[in-house]
Amino acid sequence: MFTVNKSRSISITQKIDSSAFELWKIISKPGNLNLTHPYCKKNDIIKWNKKGSKDVLIYLNGLTYFREFTDWDNQKGYSLLIGKKRGPKSKVIWKISSTNNKVFLTITVFPYLLNNWPKIISWLPFVFYIKPQLENYLNSVIGGINWYLINKEPVPKNHFGEHPWFSKI
Repeated sequence: MFTVNKSRSISITQKIDSSAFELWKIISKPGNLNLTHPYCKKNDIIKWNKKGSKDVLIYLNGLTYFREFTDWDNQKGYSLLIGKKRGPKSKVIWKISSTNNKVFLTITVFPYLLNNWPKIISWLPFVFYIKPQLENYLNSVIGGINWYLINKEPVPKNHFGEHPWFSKI
């Protein structure tokens, strides 16, 4: 079962070079990770119908994660749970915002990693390893979406550099 540890969330926001409408159109499209995700080998749809949608993300290194969408707010964002089929899940929130005619995408992850460890013991590995790795990953994921919206073609694999958790090693 998933429990949110708010002190252990990682959030990245980037400016997107498109309209909020175009951003929503791509992030809500079935199989969009095939076009936008620099570490995605394959993104297969199980069921696509807004809240309750399910898909499978296979990373370049073969790691397979299942995503289940738990909230869906048209034109604004969604929430999902992601993880191995029969394993712990991380909560992820995708949110579109606009300020001064600029569009931003924020992805916030509440990782399950180290959730069962005592806080005092897990603080160092979280702050010095997990958080930087997830920040790098999220910057690449949002960067891939922006790259696709600008170039109108799939983002190249490992375009922003390899990632030790998801790239082909």
